[in-house]
Amino acid sequence: MKNWFHIIPKNTGLSSYIWVIFCILPFYFIFKSSSIIEILFGITMIFLFFGSYRLSFISEGWPVYIWVSIKMAINMVMTILFGYVYFALFLAFFIGKIQRKIGFWVLYAIHIVSTSLTIVVSVLRDQSLIMSQLPFIVITVLGVVMLPLSIHNRIKREVLEDKLEDANEKISQMMVMEERQRIARDLHDTLGQKLSLIGLKSDLAGKLIEKNPENAKEEIKDIHQTARTALKEVREMVSDMKGTTIKDEVIRVTQLLTAANIEVDMKGTPHLTDTPLLVENVLSMCLKEAVTNIVKHSEASKCDIYMKESEDEVIMEIKDNGKKVDRDIVKGNGLRGMDERLEFVNGSLTIEVTNGMSLTIQVPKVIQQVTKEEFL
Repeated sequence: MKNWFHIIPKNTGLSSYIWVIFCILPFYFIFKSSSIIEILFGITMIFLFFGSYRLSFISEGWPVYIWVSIKMAINMVMTILFGYVYFALFLAFFIGKIQRKIGFWVLYAIHIVSTSLTIVVSVLRDQSLIMSQLPFIVITVLGVVMLPLSIHNRIKREVLEDKLEDANEKISQMMVMEERQRIARDLHDTLGQKLSLIGLKSDLAGKLIEKNPENAKEEIKDIHQTARTALKEVREMVSDMKGTTIKDEVIRVTQLLTAANIEVDMKGTPHLTDTPLLVENVLSMCLKEAVTNIVKHSEASKCDIYMKESEDEVIMEIKDNGKKVDRDIVKGNGLRGMDERLEFVNGSLTIEVTNGMSLTIQVPKVIQQVTKEEFL
């Protein structure tokens, strides 16, 4: 709240134009008075209210409650003398911003009681003035009751969502670090010893090639066998590191989009045939990155996913109906990493920004069958 300098409340469900009217209306009620002293007094109260309103946002600790008390007093005076009750909505909005439980509930209760009593007093003092705007006063009372609760709960939910997002990001980073360390250990255990052995035997074979050719040949055979064994172990290790298939990733992103209240329309089939595992893993990572961007940045209500597989290539399209995004900004939302992954498998990424954003990914199906190993 420290850097908040706006007079017009945001994210309350009311249009900014309505809040502007609430800011201008008190002058209308004041100028209906016949006395110059009453007019000057009313104008002073208006500026004092908005001054206190601003100071309450940039203050911390107990001064906040002093400014709120001043605003409540001004609201009561404006309602009783001029029949202007709508300052109560500004107060309701600010009280909803207070996250200290005791402070919120105390001010919330005081505001409801003071507003209700003030309206009753105003009716007894000048019934015609209040009755002429009775529907708006009823709406104001409902706002005083419901607006603080709505804003208070929304802020708590946003705080929890931010904490959850930070926790998920940290977990993802830790999982990546753990996986890297595991791969590093596996590579070290698999290749480190055998590469050292190959180096030693190569040096020995070089020394024996002229002095003892037969022993040199035996060393070369050992090098050959060690290299083939290392190659076999690396292939087994890679096969154990199977990435997520596109079929599994579709299930995950569908759950993610559904949780974000985004409608999902899946066309085509995610079950790919005769597609290299590396290509499928790259497509899975691209789909995950694209859907993550949609959930975080697009404000979309619908996402279309289209998969098409031919004999030569795989085409994947992800389209949303979210807000229009500048192309330079789009490139910064993880899509640069998608370009790099696709480049590794000779794929391409096409971005279209119209009513939402559309990504078209094309990856060629290059299948190489190895019938015979020729290492040496």
